[in-house]
Amino acid sequence: MQSDASRFHFLKIEMMNFSLTAAIYILIITRYLVTSTHPECSIVLHLREKETECKLKINAAASRSSSYTTTGCVMQWDGVSCWPAASEGQIVSVLCPLPLLKPQTPPALITRSCTERGWSKPNVPYYEACYSEASDEDEAMRMEKNHFDTLKLIYSVGYGVSLAALLIAALVFCCFRKLLCTRNYIHLHLFATFILRSLAVFIKDSVLFADQSTDHCTVSTLGCKAAVSFFHWCVLLNFSWLLVEALYLQTLLLFTFAHTAKLLWIYATVGWGAPSVIVVIWVLLRKQFDDEGCWDDLESRLWWMIKTPILLSIFTNFVIFLNISRIIVQKTRSTRVTQTEPQPYRTLVRSTLLLVPLFGLHYVVFALFPEHVGVKPRLYFELVLGSFQGFIVALLYCFLNGEVQKEIQRTVRKWWPEVKTNARQPSNTRIRPLRSK
Repeated sequence: MQSDASRFHFLKIEMMNFSLTAAIYILIITRYLVTSTHPECSIVLHLREKETECKLKINAAASRSSSYTTTGCVMQWDGVSCWPAASEGQIVSVLCPLPLLKPQTPPALITRSCTERGWSKPNVPYYEACYSEASDEDEAMRMEKNHFDTLKLIYSVGYGVSLAALLIAALVFCCFRKLLCTRNYIHLHLFATFILRSLAVFIKDSVLFADQSTDHCTVSTLGCKAAVSFFHWCVLLNFSWLLVEALYLQTLLLFTFAHTAKLLWIYATVGWGAPSVIVVIWVLLRKQFDDEGCWDDLESRLWWMIKTPILLSIFTNFVIFLNISRIIVQKTRSTRVTQTEPQPYRTLVRSTLLLVPLFGLHYVVFALFPEHVGVKPRLYFELVLGSFQGFIVALLYCFLNGEVQKEIQRTVRKWWPEVKTNARQPSNTRIRPLRSK
């Protein structure tokens, strides 16, 4: 969503004199969406670099000549191009900036005249000289905005539903202490990371995109850096505990008499400690060597400090999933010897599918693709499915868990004995109320 917000706020930050011309320029950058992570920011930064160079030339020229600001037209930055100083009546031409040219379009000239009133307007608007399909791109930009608005709505609903379900699931595990075996302790930690991840998404969106006047290409505040750092920490925690879930299940299959209590402490240390250490080191290095923007750009080399542990978790889980599936198939084949019905195959499919959300296997699809490849499918696949992943995990491993259901039913029968009686007796049978024990 960052690229969408940046596109619509480029106008306010960058334009100085020709706001209408610069606004049309936003249409030009839409076509580059698939070729880079934040294409509009690269154009914004290019223009800011040229603006800095132009202002340095203006200051240098002013220091060399005291008459610089009193004769003819002064050197000027119009928000897109740097116009050199000119005498009255002189006509000056500049090339259309190359980053904004349509591919396979020859360089175009924009001309202005120095009049007694100052610089005239360009003879041709920038969008006509540099890009001739403004009307088509205007429609494309509206479609792009609708696309991102829909995507944000879907993942916001997904994270909201997941947050509510996970809070209830965590409350169930905490209230029914008999459920807290090692396996469910690990589930509880995983629920906590999903909760943190959902909160981090809402916090990041509120900090970065709530203010419609913010330029997301150049803003660099402590609040946005803290929000992005917290988001990366929560994402790493989540993938770390997805890995713990896979490692724990693999351990149970390999070592029947494993000391699960000791393993829990090891897993908790790794699951919470490793992401914290990684993010702290990343923050320190980012502050020292790459303190630009809100630290949310994916082109920085330091981004691999965050991405590498995530990829390691994804592919380790995938390998463990294949191994567990192999074990399940072997056991299914041995069971099939004494059974003629297709029940083992249904068990195989059910057992395998249950591991997909628990291990986060849907992230494997785009794990090895560069960030700029398949942007739209990636966003829908990872953001939409990822936003509902917490809800699915809570549903499968808490609400539909047989142990949880039995414990809840036992508690309900303890406090409301008539529920048990009504559930077991036909509706037309006269029932004598039971006394609670």
